[in-house]
Amino acid sequence: MTTIRPQRDQMIKRAVMQRPEAVIETSIQLWEKLARELISIIGEGGFHSLYKRSLHLTGATFPWMAPDSTLPQNSSDFVDLKKCLAGQDAANAGEASAALLIIFIDILALLIGELLTSSILRSAWGDDALDTVVKELP
Repeated sequence: MTTIRPQRDQMIKRAVMQRPEAVIETSIQLWEKLARELISIIGEGGFHSLYKRSLHLTGATFPWMAPDSTLPQNSSDFVDLKKCLAGQDAANAGEASAALLIIFIDILALLIGELLTSSILRSAWGDDALDTVVKELP
């Protein structure tokens, strides 16, 4: 199972950077899809708690990602995150977005396990995004 995380991290980075010219829009779409999936399971409060913690941890590497200004107002409102990412060049925005997603998903996996996390990601982002990761699960 130790190989799952690096492969999942690479999958997230590829998903964020699949269209370098549209890294911000791609990032927001990934967040919106993940939020819809998770809120149906853990509710908005649970999602916001995980998201806020992830922003806080990501802020250690990317201090310009202020947790208070990028919290979504509702389940699919990532306008503030989009504004925050838009203030950076595409490469930096992509790195920060991938880091935020990786941290969020790592926390989720610690809480609910790899199998359920992979299932949620598959539901949110589709089969192709996770094929490599799931092949490593026992």
